[in-house]
Amino acid sequence: MVIHNISLPPNQFGGTYIEQFFCGHLDKTHHPYFAQIADMRVSAHCLIKRCGEIVQFVPFSQRAWHAGKSSFQGRPTCNDYSIGIELEGSDTIDYSPDQYTSLVNLSRHIISYYPQITLSRIVGHNDIAPGRKSDPGSAFNWPFFRQLLLA
Repeated sequence: MVIHNISLPPNQFGGTYIEQFFCGHLDKTHHPYFAQIADMRVSAHCLIKRCGEIVQFVPFSQRAWHAGKSSFQGRPTCNDYSIGIELEGSDTIDYSPDQYTSLVNLSRHIISYYPQITLSRIVGHNDIAPGRKSDPGSAFNWPFFRQLLLA
């Protein structure tokens, strides 16, 4: 399971731009940054908004396009075998308590169906694409998340 972050426009929260982006309907005229990304085909299995709401885009049993060029424990192309969870956020802005609660609940649900996803197999995008990606960033509190998950 790979944890990511996303905000559209960068470092701005709220609205439906992320959903539009993942569904291939982002209007490039709404923000200058959107012109750079509107034609990209990207998706995650789920998005967790700042309020903790979970939006699912791709069934867990199907491939999502969240990892890009990536490798986990020497195995390339993580999109082929991982579940991608996006948190509405950025590398340097704290995630909300509601997001951690939803992430823990969602993680537990996923693990109940996919027991091969262990704590050591829950990683950040930065772990599978080092040097290329930095999310979920320094603002993501890994010890806190793991503590909640194990509680």
